[in-house]
Amino acid sequence: MKEIILAFQGEMALKGLNRATFESTLMKTLRRRLEHLGEFKVYKAQSTMYVEPLDEFADMDGAYDKVCKTFGLASVCRAAVSEKSFEAICNAAEEYLGSALRASRTFKVEARRADKTFPMKSPEIARELGAFLLSKHPHLRVDVKNPQIIVYVEVRDFGAYIHGPKEPGAGGLPVSTSGRAITMLSGGIDSPVAAWMMAKRGLSLHHIHFASPPYTSERAKLKVQSLGQLLCDYTGNTNLYVVPYTEPQVYIRDNAPDVLFTVLMRRSMLRITKMVADRIGCDGIVTGESLAQVASQTLKALACTDQAQSLPILRPLLGMDKTEIVDIARRIGTFETSIMPYEDCCTIFTPPHPKTRPTLEEILAAEEKMTGLAELEAKAAEEAEKIHLRVGDIPPLAAI
Repeated sequence: MKEIILAFQGEMALKGLNRATFESTLMKTLRRRLEHLGEFKVYKAQSTMYVEPLDEFADMDGAYDKVCKTFGLASVCRAAVSEKSFEAICNAAEEYLGSALRASRTFKVEARRADKTFPMKSPEIARELGAFLLSKHPHLRVDVKNPQIIVYVEVRDFGAYIHGPKEPGAGGLPVSTSGRAITMLSGGIDSPVAAWMMAKRGLSLHHIHFASPPYTSERAKLKVQSLGQLLCDYTGNTNLYVVPYTEPQVYIRDNAPDVLFTVLMRRSMLRITKMVADRIGCDGIVTGESLAQVASQTLKALACTDQAQSLPILRPLLGMDKTEIVDIARRIGTFETSIMPYEDCCTIFTPPHPKTRPTLEEILAAEEKMTGLAELEAKAAEEAEKIHLRVGDIPPLAAI
């Protein structure tokens, strides 16, 4: 029996004249992500993407996992393909879902006839197929309100498809349909979740990480690489730019009031990120900041940091609490890596009592006295471009 993956569009189906662009991008993404799993044919019809294996060695389990993690799809299922005759549909349903029916006590059949040339209407298909399955499984009873298993039949242009319940897809919009941004990836719990959320809105992402050796270890950088690798199932391969940030960070520590250190450091990081973003064609900066989570994320502090550069700063976690963020991190598989005990540079030199309500005037006054900072930032941005890494082809942290 031939098996296929059906992936159903969500938000994309509401698009107007540019819908074809979204669908084309999604199909290209699917083909690229499946190319190492065997030979697959990807095509579309009626707001549905079809992923069809073309050889017996194609990895259907791996393909299904990839499709489920591809943004732009609301739901996904594996289905048996049948000829468009009622007898063939009955035989396919029994062969494909018979074991699941034997393990259940109640069921129902739902039918959808998209191909109006098929001689039976949807209610008739459901009724007659249900009767056939009851004859094969006398222990079953029909429960239309709360069945243990639902047998779905879809008669479409290319054939008839029999499947069980759909699973939720990744949702959102295809990656790259909303432009390109750069994520400030720290290595904590928040920033990978922020990257995932903005990729879900169609952004193509690169990442930037600030390292301050010897205050931060090589393991901290490897941890961030591993987080980038985990995100690749959703974002596709990306570049990770590692900024050697020791000199600017030490300079700020030695030449500015300690109560302003955190905000001054964040502004410095944003300026460096802007330099890298401009050179690689990114139009926005993604951060994992959540309002009032730490001293540098109060409304006053965020207002000061926003003034450091001109690109839009995207903060998808701004209104979320830590529990919500952790729940997403667990769901997308980044949590266990994020909590590994390798510190990033944001946690060093932190003053015991940072100012939570800084004013832009005092921040600008402190920066005016640090005449050598701009040169150090430019140098750090230049070095980051030289040591960027392609994330997607590296082993996970546990293997390093």
